Amino acid sequence: FITVKYRRGKCLLRDRLREAGMNQAQLADRAGVKESHVSGYVHGTKRMNLDTAKTFSVILNCRMDDLYEWIVEE
Repeated sequence: FITVKYRRGKCLLRDRLREAGMNQAQLADRAGVKESHVSGYVHGTKRMNLDTAKTFSVILNCRMDDLYEWIVEE
């Protein structure tokens, strides 16, 4: 039995936005959140909760896992 633990690394939202051809204002509008929140996620000053991550992943057509780097802790 092996124990694996992950922690969130860098937010990759900027990359997902670029891939989707969308800007922060457009994502904020479609998700019904403040643009300042999206900016906070992009710049790493704010962490999105599970509900927000799910909403963004559906809008951006990606997996929730794709919104952050994931670091394996040993």
